[in-house]
Amino acid sequence: MNKDQVEGVGKQVKGKINEVVGNATDDPAQEAKGDMQQAAGKIQKGAGDVREDLKDSVKKNP
Repeated sequence: MNKDQVEGVGKQVKGKINEVVGNATDDPAQEAKGDMQQAAGKIQKGAGDVREDLKDSVKKNP
């Protein structure tokens, strides 16, 4: 697991928390912020996954 994967999951968690709090407090701005954080986290984790897959592929096929 690399840094982007870990940070991406962290952003997704923070985003979900913001979304739930925004929903509970009827704050659409905070809810939207949470949605954006989750999306950014998914993208960052995806980039980390690709990097990890590439590294594994290079190790298997030098």
